Amino acid sequence: MDYNKLADLLFPNVDKDIDFYLAKFKKRDLPNGAEVTRIAPSPTGFLHLGTVYGALIDYLAAYKTNGVFYMRLEDTDQKREIENAGQIAYDMLCFYGLTPDEGYAGDGKQSGEYGSYIQSKRAEIYHAFAKHLVKVGRAFPCFCQSADSKADILKRREEQLEETDDIEAKDPCRDLTYKEIEANINSGKKFALRLKSQGDSDKTFEFVDLIKGKREIRENVKDIVLLKSNGIPVYSLAHLVDDTLMGTTIVVRGEEWYPSLAAHLELFDACGLPRLKYAHTPVICKLDENGNKRKLSKRKDPEADARYFVVNGYPKQAVIEYLLNLLNSDFEGWRVKNPTADYRDFDFKISKISSNNPMFDIVKMGDVSKNVISRMTAQDVYLNVMEWANAFDKDFADIWKKNKEKALKVLAIGREGERPRKDLTTFADAKTLYSYMFKETLNKQNLLSFDGKVDNATIKEFLNKYLANIDLNVDNQQWFNQVKEIAGTCGFATDNKEYKANPNAYKGNVADACAIIRIATTGTNQTPDLCTILKILGDAEVKTRLKFVIDNV
Repeated sequence: MDYNKLADLLFPNVDKDIDFYLAKFKKRDLPNGAEVTRIAPSPTGFLHLGTVYGALIDYLAAYKTNGVFYMRLEDTDQKREIENAGQIAYDMLCFYGLTPDEGYAGDGKQSGEYGSYIQSKRAEIYHAFAKHLVKVGRAFPCFCQSADSKADILKRREEQLEETDDIEAKDPCRDLTYKEIEANINSGKKFALRLKSQGDSDKTFEFVDLIKGKREIRENVKDIVLLKSNGIPVYSLAHLVDDTLMGTTIVVRGEEWYPSLAAHLELFDACGLPRLKYAHTPVICKLDENGNKRKLSKRKDPEADARYFVVNGYPKQAVIEYLLNLLNSDFEGWRVKNPTADYRDFDFKISKISSNNPMFDIVKMGDVSKNVISRMTAQDVYLNVMEWANAFDKDFADIWKKNKEKALKVLAIGREGERPRKDLTTFADAKTLYSYMFKETLNKQNLLSFDGKVDNATIKEFLNKYLANIDLNVDNQQWFNQVKEIAGTCGFATDNKEYKANPNAYKGNVADACAIIRIATTGTNQTPDLCTILKILGDAEVKTRLKFVIDNV
């Protein structure tokens, strides 16, 4: 067959060849060893946490080598496209500090010399490569999908199985003559373009994946689709064209693409283009209610949406550090030794990523988040809480702003030193955790929530005496000595050894007395240093609360 003639028949309006585009998009001028990576989400839904996971690999691979990390929008699946999904993806990447160096930038904006970075704007380029594959005899038109119903296609597959016992039997359209193809086109039939595979299912070849290592892969025998009958390319062709012309050096993608690798490599060979490096990432999983391992699901798991952590007030750095724990197991130990270092200083390597699917653990995520917040200054925590509240809880934002001085003092308690306080898991927690500090959020009934260890009569007696002798203009040790003295007059043990030796002889110990004051003034048994909290609340407010409890206990 005259393939040049066939190519002109199939693509009469394509007047540029692939050499034109290879010359137009020059090789990037980068240092030796610089990696060019990309994140290429489809705008068909929210940004999955797994995409952030992959983007972090892309970002660090480029950052560590003085390379380029860019964003491409793969919007060829227009039936499933969701409005603003591309914008959301870009905004989330920027929120997490993974801002692309070039490419798609949301709101219709792009930057860089290798665009367009939106696939739906690159049709003529894809068609040039498709025409080239026809010219070299490595692609053919398939009229089956455009002309036949799904029932016809299924029937033909059943017949193929009966005849060959091989569902991967070659597409019948690959053997059409030029005249048959011409007749189909003249009659108005649309065609999909398929790769004419030359693979042998009995042969294998070696390939080194950057994560999986050296593997034996069976040759591709599938006549994979390259262009759909509407002329839109599928991923296989589009990623070859875009990653080649945009100078990508490493393709980071989920392991669900690994079975397609042989076909994609054959496609590069068919075009006469150098193969790229691939890193197939393991899929983030979790345990379901029955203890079974499954993929983190868009439908079932709210935390699969990268926005979940924004809405719930997790620090952006906590999400990044948690994902780094999943990627390189030695990150956690490095962070312990380098508590204030930029995470990008960590010796991240793609080769250290395990091929086992990591398990998402929201409890572990919370622990990482606590550590991140504990390293912040009181001012930084305040500002982050304010940012979260302004976006998701305006009423609390007004309270937080109105009580800034008091909030900063509370946040500063126990924040310095080798073992900083870790009471905040998220910035959103500040609303409930410190609700007792503000008149606007105080639930007075909580001030009566004693645990029953000490009888109400003793509580009332102790609080009356404390109220009569309260003095907050002393240091913490002097305040404690005051409480201890008052507690002793109410039947509490002032010597803990004596209390342990004969607990029934006392109403409780000094710790129980302090717990009464804590509940009566804050409504919770979980607060930072009590004396400091009382000083921040102020003499008048503490007395008001104590009087309420005495009158109602």
